[in-house]
Amino acid sequence: MDWDKLRIFHAVADAGSLTHAGDTLHLSQSAVSRQIRALEEGLNTTLFHRHARGLILTEQGELLFDATKAMSARLETASARIRDSEEEVFGKLRVTTTTGFGSLWLAPRLANLYDKHPELQIDLMLEERVLDLPMREADVALRMKEPSQADLIRKRLMTVHMRLYATREYLDKHGEPKSFSELKNHRVIYQDRTGTQVAANLSLVNEIMTYQMGNVLTVNNYFGVLQGVDNNLGIGVLPHYVAADDPKLVRIMPDQQSTEVPLYLAYPEELRHSKRVQAFRDFVIDEINKSRKKHPET
Repeated sequence: MDWDKLRIFHAVADAGSLTHAGDTLHLSQSAVSRQIRALEEGLNTTLFHRHARGLILTEQGELLFDATKAMSARLETASARIRDSEEEVFGKLRVTTTTGFGSLWLAPRLANLYDKHPELQIDLMLEERVLDLPMREADVALRMKEPSQADLIRKRLMTVHMRLYATREYLDKHGEPKSFSELKNHRVIYQDRTGTQVAANLSLVNEIMTYQMGNVLTVNNYFGVLQGVDNNLGIGVLPHYVAADDPKLVRIMPDQQSTEVPLYLAYPEELRHSKRVQAFRDFVIDEINKSRKKHPET
């Protein structure tokens, strides 16, 4: 099978358009169309349904696209390993983690990584969806549960607990509750229980919600919860690592916290020797160790 035709097919399937694929490949639309027709004739099948809004893969086209995606991922991995210098750390590293952890813990610390490795380019993808590392949707993941995908190197970094926090200003004005039953006199702020990636707070929030609540504010990520707490809207359910970086937060009901949730770092087996991955791994471990020494109580 012609590699060049497969490359062009992959670009068309990915873009859903002959024109957009041609722009990416620096080929004319007619040249792209000829290559697709030749590939279809060689395989004796139809790979795309044509319609006014673009191209849709046929069942046979989906099968071929799955194969070219796998090929593309493997080639990208090989290319990344070839580009990695034995002495220097440079190039792009795609890191995925949740919105809360990425915005509240990771992003504020990246300056320390750039100071040590200024040629490293981080592509930080903050979303709740679990990206497919073996298919190279990302290079490295920080996840709040142990990855289940095969062919991954994984390392448990720390344990996360959800706890109750408010500002001193809020507590001076509204009083400090000593039990869940007293929360009915306060606004409770927590991540929406119907969202994804919320296992870390479910046990604590579910217990709180068994009591009569006066008012609640739900947000779809922990950054929003923190903003509500910092602006004196109420008492928030937040990851313990947030308190280490926010001097305004006061922990209340210190005997109450969620079940423990592990934080894992994971990356594909193919990137075991990547200098970029090693640099990022060492940076995260170092930052966690520094935080533990500075705030052993958290």
